[in-house]
Amino acid sequence: MGRQDLADALDDELRKRLLPPTAVRALGLWLAGSGARYAAGAGGHAVEYKPAHWSGIEPWPVELLDRLRTGTARISRDQVVAATRGAAERSQWSEALVAAYVWGQGRTGYGPHRLKEILAEPTVDDALAMAGDTLRREGAVAAYEGLRGAVKGLGPAFFTKFLYFLDQAYLLDQVSFLDLATDAPVAPRALILDRRVARVMRAHAARVGADMGLASASDVAAWIWSDGRWTSHRYGVYLAWIHSATGQLASAGIGWPGSCPDVLELALFDGVWNPASWHLAQPACLARRSA
Repeated sequence: MGRQDLADALDDELRKRLLPPTAVRALGLWLAGSGARYAAGAGGHAVEYKPAHWSGIEPWPVELLDRLRTGTARISRDQVVAATRGAAERSQWSEALVAAYVWGQGRTGYGPHRLKEILAEPTVDDALAMAGDTLRREGAVAAYEGLRGAVKGLGPAFFTKFLYFLDQAYLLDQVSFLDLATDAPVAPRALILDRRVARVMRAHAARVGADMGLASASDVAAWIWSDGRWTSHRYGVYLAWIHSATGQLASAGIGWPGSCPDVLELALFDGVWNPASWHLAQPACLARRSA
């Protein structure tokens, strides 16, 4: 079998083997403990940022704090969804990206410089507008493919944040902001994929591959779940897996919110389950969502 055949075989097995009992147990304990505030959804998940650090960024969402403010503030997923919704209603797509980017970078010092360079790219507005259109009409995977390589400096760790928050905004109002449709957004829901989540998927895939006797399981897992530049196919595999795993958790009797796959994405990012060691891991810092 060639490497692609091995990768396909591993993907097929991952669809059958979702979360092992150790993961279900770890995630259940988290939901009953420190993750209890997310039992109804991930909207309250907030990160810290310093408004003054973003003084050179335009356009600035009105829903975010004034940049003359000194010190540290907090911004939640729900607040970013509100900012994204407002920007989308006005077709201010760069503004929607700013809201997602600020949340994703948190207090990281180099974030404003990188974002300023991205916003200066001549393709950014058209690319984001097209992604918003595609997300509504064709779904998250097609929108991902459209953004892949479309804007210099904007990689999937951040444009999946843009897609995620835009998809959440669309869910708040079933009437298209682009006046293109009145139906609900195409499933599956867009979710964030960044390096930390990909590394959890890599470790899980390596374990599954080893259990199935797959040749070079670790190498194949590292290839398909790399640290970035994921294909739209890989994003589709990720979305299908995490939505299915959410259904598994919802039926496990642990109180998991079955309609909120982003809670599982958050838990994986937070290091609640460590497939590399198959034991409970100490949660990592939630202050940053970059890769």
